[in-house]
Amino acid sequence: MDNSVRPFGPAGLLLLAALTASMLFLPLVLPPLPPPPLLLLFIPVGLMAALVFLALSPADAMGNVAVHTL
Repeated sequence: MDNSVRPFGPAGLLLLAALTASMLFLPLVLPPLPPPPLLLLFIPVGLMAALVFLALSPADAMGNVAVHTL
């Protein structure tokens, strides 16, 4: 019995190789695309602002308090 850890089988490696090749060669073959609308560009900025707000806002820990006694 083989006890080695194998994260990807042959099919997974073939899929990753095909995805890598398509990311390398398709931009060279396809025509350039027009830029996206300006409103669409604000989605990542809004997501990052929401994540920063959630990371810096204080947590309401009153319901999660555990009392340890010896």
